[in-house]
Amino acid sequence: MAGIGHRLSAIPRSLVLRAAGSHRLQRLVQGHGMRFGAARFVAGQTLDECVAVLRRLNDAGLHANTTLLGEAIPDADGAEAVVTEYELILDRLVAEELRANVALKLTHLGLSFEEELAYANVERLVARAGRLGTFVRIDMEDSPFVDATLRIYERLRDAGHDQVGTVLQSYLYRTPDDLERLLPRAPNLRIVKGAYLEPPELAFPDKRDVDRAYVELVERGLRGGAYIAVATHDERIIRHVQAFAEREGIGRDRFELQMLYGVRPALQRELAAQGYKVLVATPFGPDWYPYLMRRLAERPANVTFFLRSLVRR
Repeated sequence: MAGIGHRLSAIPRSLVLRAAGSHRLQRLVQGHGMRFGAARFVAGQTLDECVAVLRRLNDAGLHANTTLLGEAIPDADGAEAVVTEYELILDRLVAEELRANVALKLTHLGLSFEEELAYANVERLVARAGRLGTFVRIDMEDSPFVDATLRIYERLRDAGHDQVGTVLQSYLYRTPDDLERLLPRAPNLRIVKGAYLEPPELAFPDKRDVDRAYVELVERGLRGGAYIAVATHDERIIRHVQAFAEREGIGRDRFELQMLYGVRPALQRELAAQGYKVLVATPFGPDWYPYLMRRLAERPANVTFFLRSLVRR
């Protein structure tokens, strides 16, 4: 199995990401439920299952966010149902006194067919989060949705909503300009490398360039007064950010470290024990297939784990 796993873990990232859009493969994988290895990266299919995982993370000294998995809702009724679900999630997180907030995709709230509806839906959730004393992170999606996502975030901040943040992706050439555009609003930003398949006209194809851009964005954001969520499992980058913050006199209240559920849990606990805020992104829901495929595309080791989980069944 090790030899097979090694060979298959070398499958190009682009091929794995294309598989995320295969409805046939999705039916095959989801037809067999969480036993296909998704349980390593997904905190169950129900909110009750997710809450139990969030509690365990909190007990280990970690913070968390959660996402109801799904994207590209095709109509207003579907988007309304998602908003209602997120209202229940926000209420439940607060009622359970969990150190956890919500992250969501705007295409899940209607952005793929109407920007104004998506704004109204997310504003409803952000306002509720503000009343509850919690927070909503607007995830960034692939390049066709970047402009609309930034417009909606700016509208929310200009309307006085403070309990909301968004995400910038270092692999897009445009992102330094987007950061400069947001800095006057004292934004709360998660910096990620980027998990979608983008053409070389829009995104750096070389990992070294993506990593360099990532560090530059974090440094510029911190110097510019933003709160930065440093979302990476790259220990070299994490150590660089720690040293930068100490050298520049930037307090630990100005940034946090974020990682994915199921990826490098020992490092998560180690950093939390050092006194850093570490937040674990902990999604749940029945529509976990596209999310799983993006996690497999990010690291060859994830592909090997997935394949081994199939053989063990």
